[in-house]
Amino acid sequence: MTMTTQPNTWTHRLGRRAGHGWRWLVLRDRQAERWLVAHGVPTGGAKALLWLVKLVLLGGLLYAAFWLALLLLFVVVVAWSVRDAGVEAEEWAIGEQAEYKQNPGYDPINYDDTPDPRFADPRFDDD
Repeated sequence: MTMTTQPNTWTHRLGRRAGHGWRWLVLRDRQAERWLVAHGVPTGGAKALLWLVKLVLLGGLLYAAFWLALLLLFVVVVAWSVRDAGVEAEEWAIGEQAEYKQNPGYDPINYDDTPDPRFADPRFDDD
């Protein structure tokens, strides 16, 4: 004999709660529609009005979510800049500390700089 029991995991409980919540909202929506019809609003008008209310609520939620996301982005950028504020520029380990060497487009071949002492260069070796 096999017993069929419901799983008692948190995801299952969360799904059941979400289902109960959804059914409650549908019931309230139908009650609101019946109330509007009972007070003289045509059925199509009641449905349209309820859809308008739902869309306005959705727009408000999206608006709030947008500003919260923007605020979170601002906080992350500020935290990142504060973290890097105390760090000074690192000195280069070799060669002269000329201003042009710190340029992102710097290429030692174009400036015919002194060679890196860690590597052999036959043009500058005295041996």
